[in-house]
Amino acid sequence: MSDLPRTPSFDLTGRRALVTGASSGIGLGCAAALAEAGAHVVCAARRAEVLADVVEAMKVQGWSAEAMPLDQSDISAVDAAFDAPFDIVVNSAGLARHGPALDTRTEDFDAVVALNLRGAYFLSTAAARALTQAGKPGSIIHISSQMGHVGGVDRAVYCATKHGVEGMVKAMAIEWGKANIRINTICPTFIRTALTEKSFEDPERFAWIMDKIKLPRVGEVEDIMGAVLFLASDASAMVTGTSMLIDGGWTAD
Repeated sequence: MSDLPRTPSFDLTGRRALVTGASSGIGLGCAAALAEAGAHVVCAARRAEVLADVVEAMKVQGWSAEAMPLDQSDISAVDAAFDAPFDIVVNSAGLARHGPALDTRTEDFDAVVALNLRGAYFLSTAAARALTQAGKPGSIIHISSQMGHVGGVDRAVYCATKHGVEGMVKAMAIEWGKANIRINTICPTFIRTALTEKSFEDPERFAWIMDKIKLPRVGEVEDIMGAVLFLASDASAMVTGTSMLIDGGWTAD
């Protein structure tokens, strides 16, 4: 046969991407994955000096990148970042202040909601508005969490924001689908980063984590990189309004 189907391309050459929370952890992994696939990646986060180091390291690899200091909870600053549309937007900025629900302080609740849900919402609308005005398709990807699908100990506020992001994405996918603007989430389990080491060092908490994960290890940043490349590329052209669970089987039961 001469008409065999061909795999859609994962190549991102010529595309412009914005990754928030790109200075470390999952966000850094996402930025590296997109840049390695050929995209020009704008790395955004609050820590300007760390961002500069990240971008320099990416350029050493021969990748195309630049830094954009950005506080995603500042909606006017987010709007200003979209003076031109991005083909790909990855939101990996996030905040957690874990503790018993009865001990939640209003200032902690407001801070987590302001970044995880309010910031995600208005980053999405800014991205979609710029794409719509330019008449371009695009892919918006939120790094959500398995906690957007289940509950967790001492995580009532965090779970509330991540469940909110999951519902937000479904509604936005319905609104923006006809414009060929796709929006999805990636929902990781516990990923080994500087921010999760405290949980892994607590024997009781680590035992709980390993009991819930069905595979024999916790997640690594590299486990997220293929997923973000898939959702950013033409390989996922028919995927919108859904979540990709990278949870080692946490939510299987």
